[in-house]
Amino acid sequence: MKKLYELMNEYGINDKSVMATVIEGEYFGEKALFSENKLLFDSTDSGFLGKHKEKILEITQTGSYWIDNNRVFVEILGNDEKLVICGGGHISIQLIKIALMIGFKVTVLEDRPKFADDARRAGAHHVICKPFELGLEEVKGDKDTFFVIVTRGHRYDQICLEKIIYKENAYIGMLGSKVRVRNIKEAMVAKGIDRESIERIYAPIGLKIGAETPEEIAVCIAAELIQVKNSSKRGSRYTKEMLEAILTDNGDITAKVLATIVSKKGSTPRSAGTKMLVFPDGKTIGTIGGGCVEAEIIQKTLILMDSDSTEPELYKVDMTGQNVEDEGMICGGINEVLLEKIL
Repeated sequence: MKKLYELMNEYGINDKSVMATVIEGEYFGEKALFSENKLLFDSTDSGFLGKHKEKILEITQTGSYWIDNNRVFVEILGNDEKLVICGGGHISIQLIKIALMIGFKVTVLEDRPKFADDARRAGAHHVICKPFELGLEEVKGDKDTFFVIVTRGHRYDQICLEKIIYKENAYIGMLGSKVRVRNIKEAMVAKGIDRESIERIYAPIGLKIGAETPEEIAVCIAAELIQVKNSSKRGSRYTKEMLEAILTDNGDITAKVLATIVSKKGSTPRSAGTKMLVFPDGKTIGTIGGGCVEAEIIQKTLILMDSDSTEPELYKVDMTGQNVEDEGMICGGINEVLLEKIL
């Protein structure tokens, strides 16, 4: 199965990458990877999934679907979510800290060396200290890239927006009053930039929670990023860290298990497509919700690692009833988790 992940690493993951796994039916366990409408990997030669390529590629949201009497978990794959912040002032510093906590890979553009250093100290993964128009030439957008414009002035906002508007993105947000935002938008229309594209900008930026301080403004921006991110329904992400761990052999480690939520009913913390990689010593990359449920799944993965079986297992986690209340859990739904051993 490592061949599959080697191909993912070689070809990269983009918004046209789709993974399909049979989780119920005659062909249980079959797995296939499609990219750019091509079949890159099929665990079975001339297998069930390859034969149903057209139906699979019609699906646009991660989830479980019945195809010819087999239940297939289809994942619309994505890259690491990236946040590009234009500006390194007080709001930016607070936003960096929050964005790191919620899993974004953060890049900051700032033309003043002192403020660029502040962004580095705050933990930004990458800081570009150049004039904004030059720095943005080094940033490639994609459907997993979120742009936030929080520079120190009107003209810098417009410079950044004029560069960013043409980049593929998941989100563009800009700080400023309604008047300031309107003036910038009208100036861009006057330059011939499509109004429809301009109206998709989130401005003034952030959810309306009455924020005043830099910390509060950063919270309202982060909340809007989360709202937009989670509305995409893509859900399935193999982070760079996870892929590297899957492909790396570390001494005595002979197997790892990938746990993936393939369905959810009711109130459960994580959505379909959420992943956790478990090592033989119980260490993990990623989380499927934490608490007792995650501990239970880790125990199941350790049992699978110790067994001779190489077949995947589908495990139901029931978070309803008295036992859940006794454990102090606040969720009340059911998750199905697919466990796959990686050798």
